[in-house]
Amino acid sequence: MVVFCFLVDQRRMVRSSKPAAGICSRCGGCASVADMETATRFCYVPLYRKTWRAIICTFCGALLKSYR
Repeated sequence: MVVFCFLVDQRRMVRSSKPAAGICSRCGGCASVADMETATRFCYVPLYRKTWRAIICTFCGALLKSYR
C-alpha cells in the first residue's frame, strides 16, 4: 500500500507597508505598498524564502500589483 502525504505549504507575510496613492478596484479601499515575504515549508521546515514588493488593498487584502 502506497500512501502519499503532501505536507508542503506556502505563506505570504507582510514585512512592512507604507500608504500609497490610489484605491482598490475591487472594494474601493485604500492601497499600500508592502514589502512581502513568501516562505515555502515542508513539514514546518523552511525550504525557500523570497522577498518582493507589492501594492495591496488595506481593506480586503487583494494583491493589486506585484514587483518581483
